[in-house]
Amino acid sequence: MTPSRIAALIGAALWAAPSFAEPPQLSLPIDCTLGQTCFIEDYVDADPGPGQHDYTCGLKSRDGHRGTDIALQSFEAMENGVAVLAAAPGRVAALRDGMADIAVTDATRDTIRGRECGNAVRLDHGDGWQTLYCHMKNGSLTVREGQTVAAGDPLGLVGLSGLTNNPHIHLTVLKDGEIIDPFRPDTRQCGAGTGNGLWKTAPAYTPTGLFTASFSTAVPTLDDVQTGAARVTQTTPGDALVLYGHVFHAEPNDTLTLSATGPEGEIFTRTITLIAPQLQLFRAYGRRSPDGGWPAGQYRGYVTLRRGDTLIAARHADITVGQ
Repeated sequence: MTPSRIAALIGAALWAAPSFAEPPQLSLPIDCTLGQTCFIEDYVDADPGPGQHDYTCGLKSRDGHRGTDIALQSFEAMENGVAVLAAAPGRVAALRDGMADIAVTDATRDTIRGRECGNAVRLDHGDGWQTLYCHMKNGSLTVREGQTVAAGDPLGLVGLSGLTNNPHIHLTVLKDGEIIDPFRPDTRQCGAGTGNGLWKTAPAYTPTGLFTASFSTAVPTLDDVQTGAARVTQTTPGDALVLYGHVFHAEPNDTLTLSATGPEGEIFTRTITLIAPQLQLFRAYGRRSPDGGWPAGQYRGYVTLRRGDTLIAARHADITVGQ
Protein backbone atom coordinates (compact mmCIF):
# COMPACT_ATOMS: atom_id res chain seq x y z
CA MET A 1 0.00 0.00 0.00
CA THR A 2 1.43 3.39 -0.99
CA PRO A 3 2.10 6.13 1.59
CA SER A 4 -0.51 8.33 -0.09
CA ARG A 5 -3.12 5.54 0.19
CA ILE A 6 -2.25 4.99 3.87
CA ALA A 7 -2.56 8.72 4.53
CA ALA A 8 -5.92 8.81 2.78
CA LEU A 9 -7.25 5.90 4.88
CA ILE A 10 -6.02 7.51 8.11
CA GLY A 11 -7.68 10.76 7.12
CA ALA A 12 -10.95 8.99 6.38
CA ALA A 13 -10.84 7.16 9.71
CA LEU A 14 -10.21 10.39 11.59
CA TRP A 15 -13.18 11.98 9.84
CA ALA A 16 -15.46 9.02 10.57
CA ALA A 17 -14.63 8.69 14.27
CA PRO A 18 -15.87 11.52 16.51
CA SER A 19 -13.29 13.15 18.72
CA PHE A 20 -15.53 12.98 21.80
CA ALA A 21 -13.93 10.29 23.98
CA GLU A 22 -15.31 10.95 27.46
CA PRO A 23 -18.73 9.57 28.50
CA PRO A 24 -21.36 11.97 27.17
CA GLN A 25 -22.93 14.40 29.61
CA LEU A 26 -26.58 14.41 28.65
CA SER A 27 -29.07 17.23 28.45
CA LEU A 28 -32.81 16.75 27.94
CA PRO A 29 -33.36 15.30 24.42
CA ILE A 30 -36.63 17.12 23.83
CA ASP A 31 -37.74 20.75 23.69
CA CYS A 32 -40.19 20.69 26.59
CA THR A 33 -40.31 21.48 30.30
CA LEU A 34 -40.44 18.45 32.59
CA GLY A 35 -43.35 18.70 35.00
CA GLN A 36 -45.16 21.23 32.81
CA THR A 37 -45.42 20.12 29.19
CA CYS A 38 -43.83 16.67 29.42
CA PHE A 39 -42.86 13.97 31.91
CA ILE A 40 -40.73 10.83 32.16
CA GLU A 41 -43.04 7.86 31.70
CA ASP A 42 -40.64 4.89 31.70
CA TYR A 43 -37.00 4.19 32.57
CA VAL A 44 -34.57 1.43 31.60
CA ASP A 45 -35.63 -1.96 32.97
CA ALA A 46 -33.17 -2.81 35.76
CA ASP A 47 -34.64 -6.28 36.36
CA PRO A 48 -32.74 -9.00 34.43
CA GLY A 49 -35.63 -11.43 34.85
CA PRO A 50 -39.19 -11.46 33.52
CA GLY A 51 -40.33 -8.59 35.77
CA GLN A 52 -39.49 -4.91 35.63
CA HIS A 53 -38.02 -2.24 37.90
CA ASP A 54 -36.72 1.23 37.22
CA TYR A 55 -33.30 2.31 38.53
CA THR A 56 -34.73 3.06 42.00
CA CYS A 57 -36.49 -0.36 42.16
CA GLY A 58 -39.75 1.48 41.46
CA LEU A 59 -42.56 0.61 39.04
CA LYS A 60 -41.78 3.02 36.21
CA SER A 61 -40.44 0.67 33.57
CA ARG A 62 -41.58 -2.19 31.35
CA ASP A 63 -40.14 -5.67 30.96
CA GLY A 64 -37.08 -5.42 28.73
CA HIS A 65 -37.39 -1.66 28.26
CA ARG A 66 -34.13 -0.35 26.81
CA GLY A 67 -34.33 3.42 27.30
CA THR A 68 -35.86 6.49 28.88
CA ASP A 69 -39.29 7.60 27.59
CA ILE A 70 -40.15 11.29 27.81
CA ALA A 71 -43.82 11.73 26.92
CA LEU A 72 -45.91 14.67 25.78
CA GLN A 73 -49.14 15.50 27.55
CA SER A 74 -51.34 15.11 24.45
CA PHE A 75 -51.53 14.31 20.76
CA GLU A 76 -52.32 17.98 20.16
CA ALA A 77 -48.85 18.87 21.47
CA MET A 78 -47.32 16.44 18.98
CA GLU A 79 -49.34 17.92 16.13
CA ASN A 80 -48.14 21.41 17.07
CA GLY A 81 -44.55 20.17 16.82
CA VAL A 82 -42.06 19.44 19.61
CA ALA A 83 -38.38 19.21 18.68
CA VAL A 84 -36.16 16.24 19.47
CA LEU A 85 -32.73 17.53 20.52
CA ALA A 86 -29.25 16.04 20.53
CA ALA A 87 -28.54 15.11 24.15
CA ALA A 88 -24.77 15.52 23.68
CA PRO A 89 -22.28 16.55 20.96
CA GLY A 90 -21.74 13.88 18.36
CA ARG A 91 -21.98 12.82 14.74
CA VAL A 92 -24.99 11.32 12.98
CA ALA A 93 -24.12 7.65 12.53
CA ALA A 94 -27.45 6.44 11.11
CA LEU A 95 -31.03 7.52 10.61
CA ARG A 96 -34.36 6.23 9.34
CA ASP A 97 -37.37 8.18 8.07
CA GLY A 98 -40.52 7.38 6.12
CA MET A 99 -42.53 5.39 8.67
CA ALA A 100 -46.10 6.57 9.25
CA ASP A 101 -47.23 8.12 12.54
CA ILE A 102 -49.75 5.46 13.47
CA ALA A 103 -50.43 4.06 16.93
CA VAL A 104 -49.49 0.39 17.00
CA THR A 105 -52.17 -2.25 17.57
CA ASP A 106 -52.07 -6.01 17.88
CA ALA A 107 -53.12 -6.16 14.22
CA THR A 108 -50.25 -3.93 13.02
CA ARG A 109 -47.46 -5.10 15.33
CA ASP A 110 -46.02 -7.59 12.81
CA THR A 111 -45.82 -4.93 10.10
CA ILE A 112 -43.16 -3.00 12.05
CA ARG A 113 -41.14 -6.00 13.24
CA GLY A 114 -37.45 -5.07 13.11
CA ARG A 115 -38.36 -1.37 12.92
CA GLU A 116 -39.80 -0.94 16.41
CA CYS A 117 -37.73 2.22 16.94
CA GLY A 118 -39.67 3.93 14.14
CA ASN A 119 -38.19 7.00 12.52
CA ALA A 120 -34.93 7.47 14.36
CA VAL A 121 -31.50 9.07 14.64
CA ARG A 122 -28.39 7.44 16.13
CA LEU A 123 -25.53 9.68 17.26
CA ASP A 124 -21.94 8.55 17.79
CA HIS A 125 -20.14 10.32 20.66
CA GLY A 126 -16.82 8.48 20.37
CA ASP A 127 -15.14 5.76 22.43
CA GLY A 128 -18.08 3.41 21.88
CA TRP A 129 -20.72 5.79 23.24
CA GLN A 130 -23.91 6.29 21.23
CA THR A 131 -27.40 7.67 21.77
CA LEU A 132 -30.52 6.56 19.88
CA TYR A 133 -33.68 8.67 19.46
CA CYS A 134 -36.84 6.72 18.53
CA HIS A 135 -40.47 7.32 17.42
CA MET A 136 -39.85 10.56 15.55
CA LYS A 137 -42.41 12.21 13.28
CA ASN A 138 -42.49 11.07 9.66
CA GLY A 139 -40.64 13.49 7.40
CA SER A 140 -39.37 15.64 10.26
CA LEU A 141 -35.69 14.64 10.42
CA THR A 142 -33.45 17.66 9.92
CA VAL A 143 -29.99 16.01 9.93
CA ARG A 144 -28.01 13.82 7.54
CA GLU A 145 -25.58 10.96 8.05
CA GLY A 146 -22.08 12.17 8.88
CA GLN A 147 -23.28 15.54 10.14
CA THR A 148 -21.73 16.86 13.37
CA VAL A 149 -24.20 18.21 15.92
CA ALA A 150 -23.88 20.08 19.19
CA ALA A 151 -25.86 19.35 22.33
CA GLY A 152 -29.31 20.90 21.94
CA ASP A 153 -29.30 20.89 18.13
CA PRO A 154 -32.66 19.81 16.66
CA LEU A 155 -32.78 16.36 15.07
CA GLY A 156 -36.47 16.32 14.12
CA LEU A 157 -39.85 16.22 15.87
CA VAL A 158 -41.57 13.92 18.37
CA GLY A 159 -43.88 11.54 16.53
CA LEU A 160 -45.82 8.30 16.71
CA SER A 161 -43.79 5.94 14.50
CA GLY A 162 -42.76 2.42 15.37
CA LEU A 163 -43.78 0.46 18.45
CA THR A 164 -45.72 3.12 20.35
CA ASN A 165 -49.27 4.33 20.91
CA ASN A 166 -48.51 7.67 22.56
CA PRO A 167 -46.33 10.59 21.47
CA HIS A 168 -42.94 10.46 23.18
CA ILE A 169 -39.23 10.31 22.54
CA HIS A 170 -37.39 7.15 23.52
CA LEU A 171 -33.72 7.75 24.34
CA THR A 172 -31.38 4.76 24.47
CA VAL A 173 -27.75 5.14 25.62
CA LEU A 174 -25.21 2.56 24.43
CA LYS A 175 -21.57 1.80 25.26
CA ASP A 176 -19.92 -0.64 22.84
CA GLY A 177 -23.40 -1.82 21.88
CA GLU A 178 -24.55 -2.50 25.46
CA ILE A 179 -27.54 -0.72 27.04
CA ILE A 180 -26.55 1.85 29.66
CA ASP A 181 -29.02 3.40 32.08
CA PRO A 182 -28.11 7.11 32.11
CA PHE A 183 -29.40 7.36 35.69
CA ARG A 184 -27.18 4.47 36.91
CA PRO A 185 -24.45 3.97 34.31
CA ASP A 186 -22.31 1.86 36.66
CA THR A 187 -24.78 -1.04 36.95
CA ARG A 188 -28.02 -2.51 35.57
CA GLN A 189 -29.22 -3.33 39.10
CA CYS A 190 -31.72 -1.09 40.83
CA GLY A 191 -31.06 0.65 44.11
CA ALA A 192 -30.22 4.03 45.57
CA GLY A 193 -29.41 6.82 43.15
CA THR A 194 -25.84 7.72 42.26
CA GLY A 195 -25.80 11.48 41.73
CA ASN A 196 -26.46 12.75 38.23
CA GLY A 197 -25.35 9.62 36.39
CA LEU A 198 -24.65 10.67 32.79
CA TRP A 199 -26.90 13.74 33.03
CA LYS A 200 -25.58 17.26 33.39
CA THR A 201 -28.42 17.64 35.88
CA ALA A 202 -30.44 14.49 36.49
CA PRO A 203 -34.21 14.92 36.05
CA ALA A 204 -36.10 14.59 39.33
CA TYR A 205 -37.68 11.22 40.09
CA THR A 206 -41.05 10.44 41.64
CA PRO A 207 -42.37 6.92 42.25
CA THR A 208 -45.92 8.07 41.46
CA GLY A 209 -47.57 7.32 38.14
CA LEU A 210 -50.42 5.85 36.14
CA PHE A 211 -50.74 2.19 35.27
CA THR A 212 -53.38 2.85 32.66
CA ALA A 213 -56.37 4.88 31.51
CA SER A 214 -59.33 3.35 29.70
CA PHE A 215 -62.98 3.75 28.84
CA SER A 216 -65.72 1.53 30.19
CA THR A 217 -69.51 1.60 29.97
CA ALA A 218 -70.06 1.55 33.75
CA VAL A 219 -68.02 2.31 36.84
CA PRO A 220 -65.75 -0.78 37.09
CA THR A 221 -64.41 -2.71 40.05
CA LEU A 222 -60.75 -2.54 41.05
CA ASP A 223 -60.32 -6.20 40.09
CA ASP A 224 -61.57 -5.52 36.57
CA VAL A 225 -59.35 -2.45 36.30
CA GLN A 226 -56.31 -4.47 37.39
CA THR A 227 -56.98 -7.37 35.00
CA GLY A 228 -58.00 -5.15 32.08
CA ALA A 229 -61.49 -6.66 31.95
CA ALA A 230 -63.02 -3.20 32.44
CA ARG A 231 -61.49 -1.82 29.25
CA VAL A 232 -63.92 -1.17 26.40
CA THR A 233 -62.81 0.05 22.96
CA GLN A 234 -66.12 -0.15 21.07
CA THR A 235 -69.64 0.58 22.23
CA THR A 236 -73.11 1.62 21.09
CA PRO A 237 -74.77 5.05 21.11
CA GLY A 238 -76.98 4.13 24.07
CA ASP A 239 -74.25 3.10 26.49
CA ALA A 240 -72.72 5.33 29.13
CA LEU A 241 -69.16 6.55 28.61
CA VAL A 242 -66.98 6.18 31.71
CA LEU A 243 -63.28 7.09 31.82
CA TYR A 244 -61.03 5.74 34.57
CA GLY A 245 -57.41 6.10 35.62
CA HIS A 246 -55.39 3.54 37.60
CA VAL A 247 -52.83 5.26 39.86
CA PHE A 248 -49.87 3.99 41.89
CA HIS A 249 -48.02 5.59 44.83
CA ALA A 250 -50.11 8.75 44.89
CA GLU A 251 -49.66 11.28 47.71
CA PRO A 252 -52.40 13.14 49.61
CA ASN A 253 -53.80 16.06 47.61
CA ASP A 254 -52.54 14.84 44.27
CA THR A 255 -55.18 15.60 41.66
CA LEU A 256 -56.52 13.40 38.88
CA THR A 257 -58.23 15.10 35.94
CA LEU A 258 -60.41 13.00 33.65
CA SER A 259 -61.60 14.57 30.40
CA ALA A 260 -63.22 13.25 27.25
CA THR A 261 -64.08 14.63 23.82
CA GLY A 262 -66.03 13.25 20.89
CA PRO A 263 -67.11 14.21 17.38
CA GLU A 264 -69.07 17.19 18.72
CA GLY A 265 -66.47 18.42 21.22
CA GLU A 266 -66.05 18.13 24.98
CA ILE A 267 -68.16 15.61 26.88
CA PHE A 268 -66.83 16.18 30.38
CA THR A 269 -63.88 17.33 32.46
CA ARG A 270 -63.62 16.35 36.10
CA THR A 271 -60.79 16.96 38.60
CA ILE A 272 -60.65 14.71 41.67
CA THR A 273 -58.43 15.37 44.70
CA LEU A 274 -56.90 12.23 46.22
CA ILE A 275 -57.35 12.84 49.94
CA ALA A 276 -56.07 9.56 51.42
CA PRO A 277 -54.60 7.51 48.57
CA GLN A 278 -53.50 3.89 48.83
CA LEU A 279 -50.50 2.26 47.14
CA GLN A 280 -52.78 1.83 44.14
CA LEU A 281 -56.25 3.11 43.37
CA PHE A 282 -58.51 4.05 40.51
CA ARG A 283 -60.97 6.86 39.97
CA ALA A 284 -63.69 7.03 37.34
CA TYR A 285 -66.06 9.60 35.92
CA GLY A 286 -68.56 9.51 33.07
CA ARG A 287 -71.87 10.45 31.55
CA ARG A 288 -75.01 8.61 30.56
CA SER A 289 -75.84 8.77 26.89
CA PRO A 290 -77.85 11.83 25.83
CA ASP A 291 -81.31 11.61 24.29
CA GLY A 292 -80.87 9.97 20.93
CA GLY A 293 -77.53 8.44 21.97
CA TRP A 294 -73.93 9.44 21.43
CA PRO A 295 -73.00 10.51 17.89
CA ALA A 296 -71.15 7.75 16.07
CA GLY A 297 -67.41 8.23 15.76
CA GLN A 298 -64.13 8.36 17.65
CA TYR A 299 -63.86 9.49 21.27
CA ARG A 300 -60.67 10.22 23.22
CA GLY A 301 -60.11 10.57 26.93
CA TYR A 302 -57.15 11.95 28.88
CA VAL A 303 -56.29 11.14 32.49
CA THR A 304 -53.76 13.57 33.97
CA LEU A 305 -52.07 13.24 37.36
CA ARG A 306 -50.61 16.35 39.04
CA ARG A 307 -48.97 17.28 42.32
CA GLY A 308 -49.76 20.92 42.79
CA ASP A 309 -48.81 22.52 39.48
CA THR A 310 -46.42 19.71 38.54
CA LEU A 311 -47.41 17.26 35.81
CA ILE A 312 -46.53 13.75 36.98
CA ALA A 313 -48.21 11.48 34.45
CA ALA A 314 -50.79 11.41 31.67
CA ARG A 315 -52.50 8.61 29.78
CA HIS A 316 -55.02 8.57 26.97
CA ALA A 317 -57.80 6.17 25.98
CA ASP A 318 -59.81 5.78 22.77
CA ILE A 319 -63.23 4.33 22.15
CA THR A 320 -65.39 4.02 19.04
CA VAL A 321 -69.15 4.55 19.15
CA GLY A 322 -70.78 2.59 16.35
CA GLN A 323 -74.03 3.22 14.54
